[in-house]
Amino acid sequence: MVEAQNPIASGADGLNEPRLIEEAGPGLRIGRIAAPVLRGLGLRLVRVKISAAGGATVQIMAERPDGVMSIEDCERASTALSPVFDVEDIMTQAYRLELSSPGIDRPLVRQSDFQRAIGSEARIEMAEPIDGRKRFRGRIEAVAEGSGGPVARVLIIGDDKSEAHVDLPIRAMGEARLVLTEDLIRVTLRREKAAAKEARRPGRRSPGAPSARPAKLSTNSNRKAAARGAAQESLGPDEGDSDGR
Repeated sequence: MVEAQNPIASGADGLNEPRLIEEAGPGLRIGRIAAPVLRGLGLRLVRVKISAAGGATVQIMAERPDGVMSIEDCERASTALSPVFDVEDIMTQAYRLELSSPGIDRPLVRQSDFQRAIGSEARIEMAEPIDGRKRFRGRIEAVAEGSGGPVARVLIIGDDKSEAHVDLPIRAMGEARLVLTEDLIRVTLRREKAAAKEARRPGRRSPGAPSARPAKLSTNSNRKAAARGAAQESLGPDEGDSDGR
């Protein structure tokens, strides 16, 4: 397998980079409504998740092309998306709109996500089995161009410490996410520190880095209410659901 030579997308190119892993059903529709609105704000959609926990919640995970998503970005996105979602009538009931950054153990949905994740451990579930298996967990070793699009080469370590490489087509994945490990936290904090140092240099602008403390903003949303989104609160880090997704 020959490694892809494409640089990691950023800036305007990064905004237009397509997601290779998308949701199904209502999440897909909501994502396609949200994506152009976010793009107009200089942000890109990462994931849409609809949850019934504590009442209906629509979670929109987004970021800038450099992987940064601040609480201010969440507020701008919430303000822009709320009226569009009202017009499009995305839910048939009152719901909570939640905007958040991807977090350290982020979903991987674009080719550039996998390229940035080289050397890190990921949990991957295929939409269809490969050699009779749908779930994989291992270290991402490389990203290459295959006949059907980008392919991630993953190093799988067995219970007996044996090693095997498997090539997984990214477009055929149902879900992919980084595994929260001490190494991942350490690398993220190092990048965050380097980005902050770069930002302090005269005439320099920080390239940004994923934050170790993800931003999240939640808005009470009711399409029947006269004033939607009046109450906003800043919540804690995105820790995912009970199974780490």
